[in-house]
Amino acid sequence: MNREEVISLMEKYAAGSLSAEEEQHFRSWMEQVSPAEFQSLLNEASHIPAAFKAWQSPSPEFIQRLEQRLDERSGKTKIFTLTRMVAAASVIVLAVIAAVFYYNREPQARTLAQQEQQPDVHPGGNRATLQLGDGTVIALDSANEGELTRQGNTRIIKLANGQLAYQGGDEHAVPVFNTITTPNGGQYQIELPDGSKAWLNAASSLRFPSYFAGGERVVELEGEGYFEIAANAAQPFRVKIREGVVEVLGTSFNINAYADESAARTTLLQGAVKVHKGTAAMLLKPGQQAVMSNGTITRLPNADTEQAIAWKNGFFQFDGIGLPELMRQISRWYNLEVKFEGKIPEREFAGKISRDVNLQDVLKALQINGVNFKRTGNILVVTP
Repeated sequence: MNREEVISLMEKYAAGSLSAEEEQHFRSWMEQVSPAEFQSLLNEASHIPAAFKAWQSPSPEFIQRLEQRLDERSGKTKIFTLTRMVAAASVIVLAVIAAVFYYNREPQARTLAQQEQQPDVHPGGNRATLQLGDGTVIALDSANEGELTRQGNTRIIKLANGQLAYQGGDEHAVPVFNTITTPNGGQYQIELPDGSKAWLNAASSLRFPSYFAGGERVVELEGEGYFEIAANAAQPFRVKIREGVVEVLGTSFNINAYADESAARTTLLQGAVKVHKGTAAMLLKPGQQAVMSNGTITRLPNADTEQAIAWKNGFFQFDGIGLPELMRQISRWYNLEVKFEGKIPEREFAGKISRDVNLQDVLKALQINGVNFKRTGNILVVTP
């Protein structure tokens, strides 16, 4: 089939109007197409719901890791088709190929779609507050572009791209501590007084001085943040989290330290960091991750750096995580209270989805794989 014929079949499939013969041709093509080709054709199709186009195919690196997991669990030949992957290892791949099959399911399988009378929940965005040392609170998302205030010689500015920046400063002045906080459904980027940059995920906060004086640069993080640190060997950069301290010289790294997660994870992309927990310390190299849990530090030598910073790049990315962890990510971004009713399905999810889509699109794609939901306002109940 040529591209025009395939696109036509894709659009008919989404609308549920394929003939039996067309469906047979389409399914046969689906078994052979590469993820890259499928995504390219999907992007050209003009009559397919946004939920389909929100889902991204896993990267080649992810597929390789998933194959290894399948081999370890099942001892079977490597398999690429979605249906057989699920059967072999109970690993659910949330990809565009899975989404295509949603709208052609039996009507009784679409319980979520029947709840669409409720207003949809929009994705999060650039929302945060800045609390100054004197207690003044500035709503950054509604603040005008330009200078917001001054602290001594330090100018606090909202740039044209919405980013917060600290400029100037006096090394002889007494630093004043400020705190930037993102709510559920918020994220924000800030340029710190030394030129380092930080990105905060939803439900996170960063406490920092208006000027880095003395022999070190220290900030305090709750939640999740990605950092690009300005190099200064004479003034090491340290991030304090609930579980310990991450010491930096000049580097790019991500810290996930939410209080409701079982471990704090520091993932290094470039440079070098040293993770401290009590008297224990661990030096990381690029591509490694330190996991702090129950008073110990464990090194993962081949961390999934793409997954670690997917949120910063505008995606949810799952690499074999359980449903509770997946739902915690969704609850933070869409400002939901998630509850589980009955037994939690013991499944692992893998794949990638844009954080720019509405909640309903995310839930539809999850429901394909046997996860059901009931929503009332901002309360989302997950049912078997």
